[in-house]
Amino acid sequence: MVRTGIRMPLIHRSLLVCGFCAVAVLLAAAQPVSAVPLESHEEKESNLKKQATGGLFKKWTFDTDSANAVPAGFSPLSLEEASQAAWAVASDATAPSVPNVVAVTSGCDDTSCFRLLVAQGLEYEYPDLTVRFRAADGSDGIGGMVFGVKDARNFYAALVDVGRRSAQVIRMVDGAIVVLGQTPVTLKAIDWHSLRVQRNTIISKDFIETFVDGVLVLSVEDQALGTGQVGLLTQGKTSLFFDTFHAVPLFSHRPLSAPAAY
Repeated sequence: MVRTGIRMPLIHRSLLVCGFCAVAVLLAAAQPVSAVPLESHEEKESNLKKQATGGLFKKWTFDTDSANAVPAGFSPLSLEEASQAAWAVASDATAPSVPNVVAVTSGCDDTSCFRLLVAQGLEYEYPDLTVRFRAADGSDGIGGMVFGVKDARNFYAALVDVGRRSAQVIRMVDGAIVVLGQTPVTLKAIDWHSLRVQRNTIISKDFIETFVDGVLVLSVEDQALGTGQVGLLTQGKTSLFFDTFHAVPLFSHRPLSAPAAY
């Protein structure tokens, strides 16, 4: 039998492996240490099983909801109960999905005022969310979508400031706000803009990507919050309209269809 290739002496191979180990240790030591605790494999598996308990694919057009009322399946949420925003279904002939939209008006002048409208019965860890929005005539609204919502003091949010032409992703934990990313954006010359947010995970790193009018504008890493509810929100003094809200989990242990009968 003919053997090809060069056989390395055992002692040399051992030294080579040890050398690789030493390099790996040095590289690991050089990596920055995250202050946010990472999920273990077991915790991630548990969180994935909890998500999307109410259905895998959800789409709200609000077209069958009663006018002048909060849309069915949603609940307003804010830190200051006395100054809740006015969320209500309204008709809009310009809506991407006619005839109805969700209109919101918040008179709070403080930019730390966040008003949420949260979908009930749904929890995601890695959602893919999209919505259409426009500011009211003569208004420079600030709003977008929330995810990972535990309560009014703990959530992620992706927002667009229509007046200042900027977008940001924030994290609120125990009422403390951290801006994870912020950037100028170019809004298309259209009435209804689009906002899309995806929270994804690769090799134990969670990242959030934000798209405005179909363009990726922000990508940030964060693992502070896990499974939570999703919804809409406004910031500060704002008047906005929302339509065609989609929510889809990027990962799920649930089958997309029933098993075959054979």
